[in-house]
Amino acid sequence: MPRDVLRRAVGRLRRVVSGAASTEPSPGPDPRPLPVLGYVVAGADGAHPASAHVRVVRRVEHLVASGRAEARQVDPEAFVAGTDDTDYAAVLVQRDILPRPLVDPFTARAVERGIRVIAEVDDDFFTESGRARLARAEYDPDRLASIDALVRGADRVVVSTEELAAVVRPIAREVVVVRNALDPAIWTPDADADDPDADRPDSDHPDAHRPDAGRPDADHADGTRPTDEHRVLYMGTLTHAADLELLRDVFTDLTAADGTPIRLEVIGVTEETASDWYRRVEVPDGHYPAFSRWLVANRRRWHAGVAPLRDEEFNRAKSDLKALEYTALGLPAVVSARPSYAVAAQHGVVAVPDEPGAWREAVRSAVQRGHADPGAVAWVRSERMVGGDDDRWPDAVLG
Repeated sequence: MPRDVLRRAVGRLRRVVSGAASTEPSPGPDPRPLPVLGYVVAGADGAHPASAHVRVVRRVEHLVASGRAEARQVDPEAFVAGTDDTDYAAVLVQRDILPRPLVDPFTARAVERGIRVIAEVDDDFFTESGRARLARAEYDPDRLASIDALVRGADRVVVSTEELAAVVRPIAREVVVVRNALDPAIWTPDADADDPDADRPDSDHPDAHRPDAGRPDADHADGTRPTDEHRVLYMGTLTHAADLELLRDVFTDLTAADGTPIRLEVIGVTEETASDWYRRVEVPDGHYPAFSRWLVANRRRWHAGVAPLRDEEFNRAKSDLKALEYTALGLPAVVSARPSYAVAAQHGVVAVPDEPGAWREAVRSAVQRGHADPGAVAWVRSERMVGGDDDRWPDAVLG
């Protein structure tokens, strides 16, 4: 990550991490150099896949802002060739970013230099059913082989759930669970309102334009929700296409108690462009922070959010990220009653069994309420934000 990007990130994050400026005199300089964390993720210059932002990049920015370490994105070929001679405390490698032929030379070079390799994995890439589902989402065998080799060769593997840890432990040396968390700098409304250096798109950038601009069903100009329909959000990756089908009998002809139609809107999830029981929403181009800020800015478009999960082995290792995101948007979340959402259900998120009637009633109630449960909001803010007291990630990658 370039130094100018990190400087801007640090400027935004210091207010979030440390609150108001301290009036105490600053201590003298620490003679000990900060440890340097190297990380290997897809993308560069702040443009990364969503998984890289959630699990690595946003956490790296907070780590640097906290003053605990420096960080540098690693060129794996330069690392193997020896032209990158940075004295890394550890190198974090995410998922399948290393081509399979590069995994073994990369880990061997790290061993030679005494650098610990940390693998980061947030999905079930290992069971037969998990691999089959990922193959349907266009994961080729080389990508899966790369992840398997990395996990076997790493000193430590960081995963997102206890269920995924149980899958990984038989093939890994050490496994640490770090639950997914949201970056308050992009998931808190108006977090950048007073930051002149915030990464906001200008009017000529596609991120500045709403996907429904000019459509007759667009939100009212004053920011209020439309009265002719209630909208419910479902967003996710293509690995959730099968889960979407769970909602067909839920949203087909679904109405609120007063007869107002309840319409499902889908972001991602499927490549199907049209359906008679849901509406696909095309979002502006841009990487995860821009997408998240767009969601926050347009959160009043929806009355609730849903996260169905089929009872499948792959899904048992899924995290509760969708419940966190919906709650951060101020939306009541209705989710499948699965292990992924067991903790969220204890804090006000509505978990529903696999029965269309139960789902229909839960969605109606959520739409009627129209706002996230206060207990869920408090839980997300206090326990599921990056940089909070419950954040184990710095110790997981540096310890």
